[in-house]
Amino acid sequence: MTPKRYGIIGCGMMGQEHIRNIAILDGAEVTALCDPDAGMRAAAQALVPGAVAVADLADLLALPDLDALVIVSPNDCHVAQMEQIAATRPLPLLVEKPLFTDPADAARLAALHARYPAPIWVAMEYRYMPPIAALLDKVAEVTGGVRMLTIREHRFPFLDKVGGWNRYNARTGGTLVEKCCHFFDLMRLVVGAEPVRIMASGAQDVNHKAEDAADGPPDIWDNAYVIVDFANGARGMLELCMFAEGSEFQEEITAIGPLGKIEARVPGPTRFWPADLGPPPVSRVIVSPRHPKRPQMLEIPVDEALLDAGDHNGSTFYQHQKFLQVLRGQGTVEVSFDDGLRAVLMGQAAQDSALDGRVVVADLPAQAPQVQTPVSA
Repeated sequence: MTPKRYGIIGCGMMGQEHIRNIAILDGAEVTALCDPDAGMRAAAQALVPGAVAVADLADLLALPDLDALVIVSPNDCHVAQMEQIAATRPLPLLVEKPLFTDPADAARLAALHARYPAPIWVAMEYRYMPPIAALLDKVAEVTGGVRMLTIREHRFPFLDKVGGWNRYNARTGGTLVEKCCHFFDLMRLVVGAEPVRIMASGAQDVNHKAEDAADGPPDIWDNAYVIVDFANGARGMLELCMFAEGSEFQEEITAIGPLGKIEARVPGPTRFWPADLGPPPVSRVIVSPRHPKRPQMLEIPVDEALLDAGDHNGSTFYQHQKFLQVLRGQGTVEVSFDDGLRAVLMGQAAQDSALDGRVVVADLPAQAPQVQTPVSA
């Protein structure tokens, strides 16, 4: 089988995670790298010494041996890069979240997508974390239909990135877009309906307040609550805290319905777990039926090689496994452009709600997503 050849656009921390996970796949290889920062290019090329490394996207698109592109550049670069790719060489794309940062770009991107001739997959890899995939598989049966959904992320602050681009709302879209579009994607998927009202409160209370840079003091938020009402009567809540890295679990998801409750608990990156505490915690799913009361806890270990390849509990690998099937003509896009668009619109509505102190009425077409069959661990 001839390997599929990937070009990576953006060679920072997340770009290098994509490179390590593609390397684990059978029948895939990274052959080209693109980043304007020489240090990031060198770090990525150390992972794939045979890849061609260039500083400019036009130079990457001119390389002959490419089957797909992975966009892992800063958030505010995505739209222009997708337009350049569409105009020059519209290869299959896996695009990191968020698709865009400026609300004015939504229509611009939708027009691009309407004429794009190749698959576009949005990198909402949280769907593929093994405990979350298990929750998605069991949620309808356990709950009898979700009426309440809570997602809590207690984690570390934003990490240092080139030029500190992730410290600013203008470049990231704001925390509720940059970080939380993952969770709004999961809400739509678990609830199976579209949002009708969004209310939020958030602020920058602890992190990065003493920092300064050429662009001025960082203004990125580090905590928030978001409440979402859905068209089917269900409601969801997000609790985000980015100064809670002392937690045993980083993500905790709870879905409740008339028959019972199901929870998924996901630890943070293993590289951040203190060695003196022993082995890091293992992902788990807890099923709690109402009748009879029989809570059951299932540990869901993740292969050590996948944990070592990135910070997302193996999900980046499972996502790439599915994307590779699309490239081979053996699968369909599971995280669509539309999914990525809607997740960003929810995040932008939440940002607006928190800024203005008002309830935002969502204006999304009523097209509920379908829960996909997850990848088994």
